[in-house]
Amino acid sequence: MTSSSIAAVAAKPSSPAEHELPLRLWALFASLYTTQSLSLMFIVVTLVAILRSQGVSLEQISLIYMLGMIWPLKCLWAPLVDRIGAARRSHYKGWLLATQGSMVVVLVAMGTLDVVEDFQHIYLLCALIALLSATQDIAADGLACSLLPPASRGRGNGIQIAGGLLGTLLGAGVLLMCYPFLGWAGCTWILAAVMAVSLLQLLLFDEPQRRTPALTYGLLFARCVSFWRQPRSFYWLCVLMVYPIGGALGYALLTPILVDAGWSLPNIGLVVNVFGCLLGIAAALGSGLLIQRIGRRRAMVLAAWLQIPGVAILALPVLGYVDIASVTLAVGLYFFCYNPAATVLATLMMDRASAHSPATDYSLQFSVNQVFGMGMIGVGTALAGSLGYLAVLALAAIASALATLLASFYSEGPDT
Repeated sequence: MTSSSIAAVAAKPSSPAEHELPLRLWALFASLYTTQSLSLMFIVVTLVAILRSQGVSLEQISLIYMLGMIWPLKCLWAPLVDRIGAARRSHYKGWLLATQGSMVVVLVAMGTLDVVEDFQHIYLLCALIALLSATQDIAADGLACSLLPPASRGRGNGIQIAGGLLGTLLGAGVLLMCYPFLGWAGCTWILAAVMAVSLLQLLLFDEPQRRTPALTYGLLFARCVSFWRQPRSFYWLCVLMVYPIGGALGYALLTPILVDAGWSLPNIGLVVNVFGCLLGIAAALGSGLLIQRIGRRRAMVLAAWLQIPGVAILALPVLGYVDIASVTLAVGLYFFCYNPAATVLATLMMDRASAHSPATDYSLQFSVNQVFGMGMIGVGTALAGSLGYLAVLALAAIASALATLLASFYSEGPDT
């Protein structure tokens, strides 16, 4: 197969017959997507809070946040995940076993260290976890693209987004609240035990043999270029970049506003990382089922429109309404209105993944989307300092309206 022929591969990956997938497969996907988010959010939220409470400098803490940039770079080694092991029956299962098992071992080792005195060693282990979780995500996405038929992708990506939110709830909410009682070792070992559940599920999972021939390394890396030469790729690139901007700018305002209003960190975590995530989980799962009922295009347009009230409701805390009722309403509606867009976009990214290189194709799209999403959170925070919260909220509303306009031109997908 030549590099030109791979560029022409259809977006539909090979998949099992269009029938109801077994419950154990859905449970496996839910577990994998939850644990990968759980480990990362534990590092960038809970660990940061622990370090700061122990008097660690902001300069050292900023190094932790830099670990989050490993994920957007995962497209650089996604071709290796697609290629290595392609001749074996358990292609993606092998990667998942290796990464999941390694994370369990690393977390157990972290629990034996002192969180302050052994910061350098802990930081290196955290970098390893970020790399392992990103690679696990590549393999999980490749497995999902290979096994989920088009009719099941909405539900599958609803589970993916919900799993990420559940991981945030547990890693950035529950474990942080339990730290005073469990200590550092207790938190890391509980985290390792939760990771081990996915490991057991993987051992019992029998991955079907890939139905497409393995590509060479050259063709897989050439795919990183040829993917963006497909029809309407420029439009799709614009969607990936613009869709997350409004929600990211809005999210950038939440914590600073509440901190300025005198909210305690535990209360912020409870409302944002627990209550907000619970509503986000409900919205993601509901959106996944709705995609199958109303089709890709209508779901994309509806999800884009929903982002507008989700951003607009943040005007309550921006304008000074920071009582518990107003903030809970604003956070709840924001999470409920933003996550359908994330679910729909993940489904459409899966539709555009080739059967020959599913992990590579999905990672290429995800990396663009996440770079803009994470980048806009940083930009929004910086702009809030110079322009004010209200100006950033206005920019978020404009970006959400632009995403709605782009969505109206969508005309691809297996069921549009």
